[in-house]
Amino acid sequence: MSTTPVIEVEQLNLTYGDFHAVKDLSFEVRPGELYALLGTNGAGKTSTLEVVEGHRRPTSGAVRVFGHSPDNRRAVRPRMGVMLQESGFSPDLTVRESVGLIGRLTGRTDDVDRVLDLVDLSSRARRKVAQLSGGEKRRLDFATAVYGTPELIFLDEPTTGLDIQSRDAVWTSVDRLRENGATIVLTTHYLEEAQQRADRIGLMHQGTLHREGTVTELTRTLPAVIRFTIPAPAPAPALPLQAAVDVDGKVVIETFELQKDLHLLLGWAQDHAMDLRDLAAGPTRLDDVFRAINN
Repeated sequence: MSTTPVIEVEQLNLTYGDFHAVKDLSFEVRPGELYALLGTNGAGKTSTLEVVEGHRRPTSGAVRVFGHSPDNRRAVRPRMGVMLQESGFSPDLTVRESVGLIGRLTGRTDDVDRVLDLVDLSSRARRKVAQLSGGEKRRLDFATAVYGTPELIFLDEPTTGLDIQSRDAVWTSVDRLRENGATIVLTTHYLEEAQQRADRIGLMHQGTLHREGTVTELTRTLPAVIRFTIPAPAPAPALPLQAAVDVDGKVVIETFELQKDLHLLLGWAQDHAMDLRDLAAGPTRLDDVFRAINN
């Protein structure tokens, strides 16, 4: 597989009048990886991806997709599938017609029946878009994005509105596409999806790329937390670790060495016959990093 980035963004700036939506943004997406671009509403994710997808021109900076400008539709569009938050299909078209239309517009070829079966919409093939449920419309969005097995696929909130079974089916399909070498760019508010599936994550805040890395690299920037409650009213012996203790006896310990310090704490509790009530300990999660950026 080529090591040349599929997407290259260098010093991207995008303004709307006096509003600076994206500021000096640089990142790249490598072949075959799942890259998650995350951020709160207004962080600049959508504006960034609109430029990368060729829907909007940058104010300044350089963007290349497969080595081409996104404006080069003939070179880029047949190799790229896009699942928007709302695709806006004509309500009078059938499901089959909608998928076939996208195929003609993008220049990709595929078997419509295969794609409909992939997203479990075969039984809805002749139904008009207006008659679909919200979850069925979302699966139709996914179908049009993966039609023709493009090399690069943008998934914007792909599982919003889907039940658990449909959500699992989407990710099974994504896994299959990745096995065949597809590169995926994901935006989602379901941080657990990004934590479980992304090879690398870019966290945007106020138009800038605030942090970037693997889940492990990002979560290592914050300490893990141990929580428990010391029973009252007897005063507890001095804790073996630096901790914050409130008036109700609730204790919070932050540590970058969770296993070592938890072992030390449990040994201390046993030596002093202490009952650590409501004991909970765990590594930092992606949502903790996300909150830290946005606080």
